[in-house]
Amino acid sequence: MLEPTPLVNVRIDGVWHQFPKGTRVIEACAQVGAYVPRYCYHPKLSSPGNCRMCLIEMGLPRMGPDRKFELGADGKPVINWMPRPQICCAQDVAEGMGVRTSSPVVEECRRGVMEFLLINHPLDCPICDQAGECLLQEFSIEYGRADSRFLENKVKKPKRVRLGSRVTLDDERCILCSRCIRFCQEIAKDDVLGFTERGGHTILTAHPDRPLENNYSLNTVDICPVGALTSSDFRFEMRVWFLKETKSICTSCATGCNTIIGSREDVIYRQTPRENVAVNSVWMCDYGRLNFEYLTSPERLLEPEVFGGEKLQPADWKTVISHTALQLRHFTGWDIAIIASGRMTNEELWLTACLARHLNVSLIDIVPRKGEGDDILLSQDRNPNTNGAKLILGLQNKPGANLEAVASGVAEGRIKSLVALGEDPTAFGIPVEQLKKLPSFIVINISRSSSTAHATAVLPSAAYAEKRGSMINGRGRLQRLNRAVRPPGQARQDWEILRDLLQELGGTNSLGSIEDVFREMAESIPQFAGLSLSKIGDLGVKIMAGPEDSTTPVPPGEPVDEEIFERPTLHASK
Repeated sequence: MLEPTPLVNVRIDGVWHQFPKGTRVIEACAQVGAYVPRYCYHPKLSSPGNCRMCLIEMGLPRMGPDRKFELGADGKPVINWMPRPQICCAQDVAEGMGVRTSSPVVEECRRGVMEFLLINHPLDCPICDQAGECLLQEFSIEYGRADSRFLENKVKKPKRVRLGSRVTLDDERCILCSRCIRFCQEIAKDDVLGFTERGGHTILTAHPDRPLENNYSLNTVDICPVGALTSSDFRFEMRVWFLKETKSICTSCATGCNTIIGSREDVIYRQTPRENVAVNSVWMCDYGRLNFEYLTSPERLLEPEVFGGEKLQPADWKTVISHTALQLRHFTGWDIAIIASGRMTNEELWLTACLARHLNVSLIDIVPRKGEGDDILLSQDRNPNTNGAKLILGLQNKPGANLEAVASGVAEGRIKSLVALGEDPTAFGIPVEQLKKLPSFIVINISRSSSTAHATAVLPSAAYAEKRGSMINGRGRLQRLNRAVRPPGQARQDWEILRDLLQELGGTNSLGSIEDVFREMAESIPQFAGLSLSKIGDLGVKIMAGPEDSTTPVPPGEPVDEEIFERPTLHASK
């Protein structure tokens, strides 16, 4: 059993506090409400101490002849203050330490540092993408001068430098904090950035013939405290104060990185990582970050359609739901196969399982997706909710084990009705010619595919950013999706479509909201007992141990061990 970390006594701005040994002074100050401005310091990276913005007055206890602390009239150690200000980003707390964060000397130091930083900084604020979330802007208001004493010409540096396909650099804005360099060295393990030249002519650049192309390059944009590094995709697209920010999760792989979706007027402009030490720390891969363009694809399904004898024809939702239910009533369980998706939420999978039970369908599976992973954040499993599908659908074998049986059943004519939920049957071996011959082929999806034109009913659904729900990531953590934008056209959330279909078939009529779906699911599946969508919270809850064959990596620099949610004891009713 690990011993508790010992506490040390530290005086901050005249008040004594206790902190765990090993706490950085800058973090200790923040914990008691004494925020110290900083540029180069980042809690997940090493501390070089090169911006000098976090200078404070620091002192240590006066030692007596017996090598013990001298105590004052209040019984506390007498502080010997150092003659010069010290940086607090690279110093750990120590017993009896004294700190002053707002003395006249400290304030004067901060004003001096700001004046030096602004000497060669261009007045790009009206066009800079960082405007509105720029630390240089914020601190210049508090510590900057209203006038300039600088009479010489500003140093001109390169602008609009493409460090890679996704990152653009304006060197004139760079304040040489080195955050991006340390990130590439310590987190991305791709040492391609560095400083060159000397003095006021120092610039940030990539090493010759080594562009910034790693899958985590856009994290350098996130941690840049000014507007030096910008996203080529987001550059000049939208002012950040116009964006509506929605907390959600990434659905591009099983890691389920926590995100903030920035949108305006139902258009997503960017996704940025949100801190969760149990999932993604504060980072996010470029693959998942930029994987939202398909939401505005011209191939999006915008209205429900039914087969009218010769081709698919638009119809209202009530007609399509009735038509779909009528098709399913014509067949027994052995004649029907359901292809669900590892990209569906738990609530959608629960209603899919209810539909399968109502129709006595036993042939049900999901389509596995694999890709190249790494040991940072990207999982080889490209389905965000494989664990949820296995748990809720009761899949005993590996995902995809029944797909061959489905394909052979369609080829031999044993399967007469195929329900595809967010998947394209041609991707796992069912040719279009065989889909054409099916008496019933029901598609619920967000976009058209090669098989959609041959469906007997098409029901347009919502993408991940257009709906609410929950998913279980590759390490067994239950997390929450939130709706950032509205679905286009007449598209609806999948759980609503499945609920209406069940109601038409006579299965259920008590689900008015997605919270009701989760409540019903929690009453039947022990792993969800005692939870609700609101209780999951913004950071999620670990509800099961990760599979032994999980390819979801542990977030870099974060603890591995994590407790599983303790469910309340269920007592039998009297």
